[in-house]
Amino acid sequence: MEYKIIPMQEKHIPGVLEIERVSFPTPWSGQAFLGELKDNDFAHYYVCVHGDEVAGYAGMWIIIDEAHVTNIAVHPNFRGKKLGKALLVNLMQEAMFLGAERMTLEVRPSNTVAQELYRKTGFTPVGVRKGYYTDTNEDAIIMWRNLYDRG
Repeated sequence: MEYKIIPMQEKHIPGVLEIERVSFPTPWSGQAFLGELKDNDFAHYYVCVHGDEVAGYAGMWIIIDEAHVTNIAVHPNFRGKKLGKALLVNLMQEAMFLGAERMTLEVRPSNTVAQELYRKTGFTPVGVRKGYYTDTNEDAIIMWRNLYDRG
């Protein structure tokens, strides 16, 4: 499969919103993504494109020397092709380029596929945020990774 990972632009938002809609119980709005792209100096977002189609996307905030993954998702039509891993590795590389030394994220306990990806890429669970996901009151597993450790 031919794909490339590029910085997200406003034109990608409709494709990202489709992925949000089919991936999450409470999807982000177009306005939320537009705000991230235009108004948030900490935000860095990328899309994985296959031709003109958005196959997946990922975002993070860089604050001093830490990167916080805000979201990562792949359209169901493209799952199982290691695009999630490619997006995550891209985030890690970009984070290091931008001066981050560590990366963190939250993941739902019910999202075992994502947890496995994060573990395979060197993330370690370190705690729980009770009731973090307000849409379902589900807890969040907090995971961290030192970006300069092999993993």
